[in-house]
Amino acid sequence: MRLTGRLTAAPDDFIRQEFLEPQFRHEVANLLPWYVLIEKALLREYHRMGVLSSTQVGHLAGALDGLTQEELTANAGAALSDIALSMETRVAKALPEPVPAWHVDRSRNDLQACAQLLYGRAQVSEIAAMLGELAEVAHVRAAQDVTSPMPGYTHLQSAQIITPGFYLSAVVEHALHVSSRLLATYDRINLSPLGAGPMAGQELAWDRDWLARAIGCDGPVPHALAAVASREWLLDVASDIASAGVGCSRFLTDLMAWSSSAYRLVELPDGLAGISAAMPQKKNYPLLERLRGRTGHLTAFYVDFATGQRNTPYSNMVEVSKEAGLHASTMFATVRAVVTGFTLVIDNLQWCTDRMRAACEEDHFGGFSLANELTLRANVPWRTAQVIAGRYVTAVLAEGDGSAGHVNPSALGSAAQEAGYALDDPASYLTGSVDVDAQLRAKVSAGSASPASVAALLDEQRERLDTVAAEWNTRRAAVRDAVAATDAALRPAPEGVI
Repeated sequence: MRLTGRLTAAPDDFIRQEFLEPQFRHEVANLLPWYVLIEKALLREYHRMGVLSSTQVGHLAGALDGLTQEELTANAGAALSDIALSMETRVAKALPEPVPAWHVDRSRNDLQACAQLLYGRAQVSEIAAMLGELAEVAHVRAAQDVTSPMPGYTHLQSAQIITPGFYLSAVVEHALHVSSRLLATYDRINLSPLGAGPMAGQELAWDRDWLARAIGCDGPVPHALAAVASREWLLDVASDIASAGVGCSRFLTDLMAWSSSAYRLVELPDGLAGISAAMPQKKNYPLLERLRGRTGHLTAFYVDFATGQRNTPYSNMVEVSKEAGLHASTMFATVRAVVTGFTLVIDNLQWCTDRMRAACEEDHFGGFSLANELTLRANVPWRTAQVIAGRYVTAVLAEGDGSAGHVNPSALGSAAQEAGYALDDPASYLTGSVDVDAQLRAKVSAGSASPASVAALLDEQRERLDTVAAEWNTRRAAVRDAVAATDAALRPAPEGVI
């Protein structure tokens, strides 16, 4: 079959090897099911418009179902290494007789834009499922320990007492946020380009609303030019994924520090650890480094896609449709690896509770509570109370016993007196400031680190997890139902009925 009347020579070997064949292999491996679904939806419309008979539609549908990656690849050279042309020639050979009207009034432009979108949509759905698993694992692990005190840090300095459950519930929050954001993106991008043609629409009366429903979309892209010119959906998805990576990298940074010999607050099992080739005493965690390193790629992918699209004409362009999205499949593979690896880490974290408690008892986490006491009980202005508490901690440290368990009521009385306030019983202000469990329980506001607050938060998160999971299941079911309905519409029927 002659594929072009304009050119008389096949593509140069450089073009074929560098651009056409790699793109073809990617599309055959990842987009073929979506191209087939699209072609089936188009067949129903051809029949509705009276362009194809039921018999022709049946033969074409059967040939489309018979397409394999191997057959298309074997035929690639004769079809200019283009998946749409390869499908067209392969299907034509499988028909008992020619169907001249097949692909009349059609373009590869909206076909390809649609297949790419459906591939991206499926990837988003899979990533959301993996984020759901991360959230579930973190939620289970969080509920296992909401009482063991551990240091919480701000500016890399010990700040307040938290718990493993409190920290891991923040991981749940992040996973929920990203999954919800992806859900909104999914709904925003789930519009069909079919019917746009090359750029200005088509000449037959295609039912674009039905075509959209047939492939599981919520409707058509309203504007024909935008349908084929834009790959904004990829930027939207890449933005969500980059944001997910930023959050994961920050959690991983904490775990890298806390698992170090300087902190010794968490460990991972040997199966998730590494060794030093020269220093046998070391237990390294290269997995954490690998995962954090890969989150950097997620940010770079967004920049790559945006750079590839900017300063291009607003029309169908190979630069936008192919080159600018060259690394999309790599991005999807990378975020899957990050989320899977992070889930594995969270599921296998071993909290060193004795060391965590000791670290809390060794530091002066009670300064915040002491300042509150001075204001609420002795009517000391808040900022002045902060100064008194700071001077007290400084005085205790100067005595040489820097442990938080060491108290000196007279030093507190002197610090208050210097600020112009007399305390009747300085020792009574220090009772809660040295009890790490009391300091943890003292945080009573919603979303705080107290065991009761974390338990309430986990219950609320359970509801949101179920709600988001149900929303995603609804989207997945809609796609499955659309595929099934499109297949059913092409089943053999009497002539004139489909």
